[in-house]
Amino acid sequence: MFFSKSNHFQVAIKRSSHFSIILTIIVLIIVACSGQKKEDASNFFLKANIAFAQKNYTEALRLYDEAISKNSEFPDALLNKSICLIKLNRAEEAYEILTESIRMDPTLVQANLVRSEAGLLLGRFNEAEADLKQIEMQYKDSSRFYLLHGNLMEARSQTALAAADFDRAIALDKSNVEALVNRGAVYYKSGNIDLAKNDFTAALKIRPSQLEALNNLGLIAIKQNNLPEAILYFDKILNFNPADALALNNKGYALLKSGETGEAGKLIDRSLDIQPKNGYALRNMGIYYQSSGNLPKAIDEFNKAIDLAEPVEDLYGLTGIAYQKANDKESACRVWKQGIVLKDSIAIGEFSKNCK
Repeated sequence: MFFSKSNHFQVAIKRSSHFSIILTIIVLIIVACSGQKKEDASNFFLKANIAFAQKNYTEALRLYDEAISKNSEFPDALLNKSICLIKLNRAEEAYEILTESIRMDPTLVQANLVRSEAGLLLGRFNEAEADLKQIEMQYKDSSRFYLLHGNLMEARSQTALAAADFDRAIALDKSNVEALVNRGAVYYKSGNIDLAKNDFTAALKIRPSQLEALNNLGLIAIKQNNLPEAILYFDKILNFNPADALALNNKGYALLKSGETGEAGKLIDRSLDIQPKNGYALRNMGIYYQSSGNLPKAIDEFNKAIDLAEPVEDLYGLTGIAYQKANDKESACRVWKQGIVLKDSIAIGEFSKNCK
């Protein structure tokens, strides 16, 4: 859009040498101002990077905006602003800004890498794959690249490919905590509990505050019926962040299994206030109501979890049991039959015992 203005000035110069002198002075002033703005933009950019390194993402975002206001054609500032937005759980905005950054500088391949991460967070798996494919040669030795590609494979339920990507990420960078946690999660889902535990423990040795590793070790402790240890792991998370919805829910579940239903109900309820569409929390609230003898409320919570259409362990089996206790065998068998398709072990056993 600057070309049309330049052509206009050239026509004016041809008309009069007087105008030529005036316009030359104006151009010099514009160049000087432009240079000052770019310098100011660079200063704000450097200050923003310091705030970012200190994990003060809100302040960093403000400073990146200042840099961009001084120099709108600043793809590096747009890139870093987008990373701040992802840190602040604003992936949609980040995605749009990254697209603009790539438009300004198609050679800025890091923007494609970060946009693939934003795409994964938004469930735009095809777009994330396209970004990763475009830069795979430049990032063939990047641990971060293989982490993100592994996350994409895991999102598509291609667990063997995901595990191979995480292996590669860890081989390239043994301190890649996220890759350790995500490979551990693949092991956990595959039933390789010992391997999962090793990865989560290794992640915590590198970063003791790694919340996902603490959470997953707590889940392993529940599976191994070591409920006091599980509660300790969840309490560590809540010490870092008292409003962590997953930790509140999982601690509530551990307390349910310990028989401390009153406190368990409060924690699960708080978790749902923060994250209303958490299938596991809804299931656990159903367990709470069932243990309290309120079958209608239990069935209602279980069905809310089913309506989310997300994989939740034992959900169909437990829902069927609640229907059975409410003397609704037809509904119990219907739900258990659905659970068989989803390989719900409780549903398989209950259907075999009660519905033939």
